[in-house]
Amino acid sequence: MMDKNKPIAVIGAGTMGRGIVQTLAQSGFKVMMHDALPAAMESATASITKMLNRAVEKGKMEKADAEAAVGRITSVNTLSDIGRPQLIIEAATENPDLKIRILKSLDPLVESGGIIATNTSSISVTKLGAVMSDPTRFIGMHFFNPVPLMKLVEVVRGLETSDATVQETCELAVTLGKTPLKVNDHPGFVSNRVLMPMINEAVFTLQDGVADAETIDGVMKMGMNHPMGPLALADLIGTDVCLFILEVLHRDLGEDRYRPCPLLRKMVDAGRLGKKTKRGFYSYE
Repeated sequence: MMDKNKPIAVIGAGTMGRGIVQTLAQSGFKVMMHDALPAAMESATASITKMLNRAVEKGKMEKADAEAAVGRITSVNTLSDIGRPQLIIEAATENPDLKIRILKSLDPLVESGGIIATNTSSISVTKLGAVMSDPTRFIGMHFFNPVPLMKLVEVVRGLETSDATVQETCELAVTLGKTPLKVNDHPGFVSNRVLMPMINEAVFTLQDGVADAETIDGVMKMGMNHPMGPLALADLIGTDVCLFILEVLHRDLGEDRYRPCPLLRKMVDAGRLGKKTKRGFYSYE
């Protein structure tokens, strides 16, 4: 069981990283946040504070609890300053070379017997864990955006991950108010193996001129009872992230059904990455 008197470190202060930091802090954990860009940590702290203040305004949280949560977050400029946390969650960009480089630097920093988790959405947990000195204490902890609101955590077991690591990670997820679902290491896990072909087919449908984006999303929302259409969801995830995951699925599973739609590649090439660039399948100006 994770000790709330001991810190947890989150590496990466982007959309997913800051969501994980907020969730941990709201749940009573001390959090050490690090990003290679100090500006990203400043932005993350401001964003978390704004989100918590909004919850207070809506009557969903007491002001004292919001202030206490912010007070549990410490930004550190160098990795050596994170101390010896009981858990380190890597939430860097979905790039295997970058993740491996970061994980190698994190390996000696976790406390003895501690866990290192990766928030990867598609990269092999076994491959990432192979660079660890103790791969039995390495696991995938795939949160979903927006992290503070989404209940699911895909707990991904690598080939060497121990039963104890899986159990401890699932217990932490429950403490955070999440529902952990255990899956084995496989390209795309469950979530993206099922989701990304649907998004890809929606992009093919748009490319083929069957309907416009609003209509395609409207059919899926009203006809299939999806809370968000696949093209709007692609914008939320990031078209670049969708493309990367499809490339992983196509390469590792070797089946044409995962071949990325040319229009999706064109969107990424044009810098239309979705909400984060204010342009994707929709405009967010």
